Amino acid sequence: MAPNSFILYTLLTFSLSFHAISAMDYNVINEAANTPGGIRFTNEIGIPYTKQIMGEINNFIWFNVFQQNNPSDQKPVDEVNVYIVEFDGAEAIEWGNNNINVSSIYLKGYEGDLKWQFTSLFYHEMTHVFQWDGEGHAPLMLVEGIADYTKLKAGYAQKGFAVPGQGDRWDQGYDFTARFLEYCDGINTGFVAKLNKKMRFDFDVKYFEELMGKPVDQLWKEYKAKYGQ
Repeated sequence: MAPNSFILYTLLTFSLSFHAISAMDYNVINEAANTPGGIRFTNEIGIPYTKQIMGEINNFIWFNVFQQNNPSDQKPVDEVNVYIVEFDGAEAIEWGNNNINVSSIYLKGYEGDLKWQFTSLFYHEMTHVFQWDGEGHAPLMLVEGIADYTKLKAGYAQKGFAVPGQGDRWDQGYDFTARFLEYCDGINTGFVAKLNKKMRFDFDVKYFEELMGKPVDQLWKEYKAKYGQ
């Protein structure tokens, strides 16, 4: 390829990639603005910061975790909506494929660096927006484990996060499964990205064996043995 053609190709590729990223809309609405938690959100986090990290996390999920450099591999989402609302029983909930509700009651009661914790929470919830789940056939706790793997990989594993080797089952979920996925990814680089790709239209536990060369139960036993458990 001639030098000028290469430069033109590079600029065109960058332009297309940038357009794909910038086409995403991030909307944040504080519906609990007059509640203690909503006020704390405004004072310690804010809408501008939330939109900023949503873009950063979106790109981290696409390009670092799922390695989806080709837009055709990405889940077709053109906007993500965040609502700060007053509800109890959970920190946040992803719903309707591209919506995230954050509990103002949780924000009110959190003790510590709320901005850091909020960011950690968004690595998890944003993963749910962009991950494949086998069209609902993947085990829920594996889906949750992949979401926790994202924040682990990003350096946002919260205090009390499972240590390597901890847990009773590979599909125990959340941080326990995230650590197991980290182990698999350490053996087969890009394992989580490959697993997510296989889960686009369906799920089969045999995906582990296809990618790792061993059944998932054998992998779990070896994982536990590695860390003396």
